[in-house]
Amino acid sequence: MTTDESTVPARAVHSVPLMFTAGAAVGLLGGMIGLGGAEFRLPLLIGLFGFAALSAVILNKAMSLIVVLTALPARLAAVPLTALGAHWGIVINLLAGSLLGAWAGASWAVRMRTATLYKVLAALMVLMAGALVLSHATALGTVALPAVVQALAGIAAGFGIGVVAAIMGVAGGELLIPTIVLLYAVDIKIAGSLSLLVSLPTMLVAFARYSRDNSFAVLGANLRFTAVMVAGSITGALLGGLLLGVISNLLLIPTLAGILLISAVKMARHAPPSA
Repeated sequence: MTTDESTVPARAVHSVPLMFTAGAAVGLLGGMIGLGGAEFRLPLLIGLFGFAALSAVILNKAMSLIVVLTALPARLAAVPLTALGAHWGIVINLLAGSLLGAWAGASWAVRMRTATLYKVLAALMVLMAGALVLSHATALGTVALPAVVQALAGIAAGFGIGVVAAIMGVAGGELLIPTIVLLYAVDIKIAGSLSLLVSLPTMLVAFARYSRDNSFAVLGANLRFTAVMVAGSITGALLGGLLLGVISNLLLIPTLAGILLISAVKMARHAPPSA
């Protein structure tokens, strides 16, 4: 575990309406852009609810996993497995890197000093803001690569995405979708479904690694908190899905990217709790 974070798990004592509303806000933001929104949940877990960095990451990972499992049937109803049959090679290619990356990222996270983890999380939020702008506010192109080079690039990209997703406790769709479009020239709707098929096993690997650390006890100490926030997130995501396309991306994407950048600054300045 981190060398300067208490082994005693923190317990959220906030009101149920606050927890549900915070989760709903996260789901709403994610739903309006077709993602889970876990990158917006992490700053709330730290800044609003007062969890230390590693505890917040573990809770975020648990909530992200539940949200992805909930979203998977709806996504597969919209884009059935039969439509994905020709693209299983992409999933396998990315998983070859992302599973290793998830284990490595979670291992690094539990060994980092808390102060270092805050700074790493801040840097990754900047990365997520950039990915958000790239994938939603610009036209994604494709890169034509020889098969061997494409496979190696897929493994490398998968590893990097696995590391980021594990350290932040997110599903990684913000990075997976543009990567799939860019490397494999796949339609963005297909890419969204493929990203879930990569995200789920990748998240399970990271979750398994976190479960071996003492800090994982924070999840057991906050089951009610987790359930209420997840319920809010799912509710918000459903509402956000209904609003998908209602607000212009020219306004929405810079606003959401700005939220991530402000959160990154606050995260970088965050003083770690004393042990």
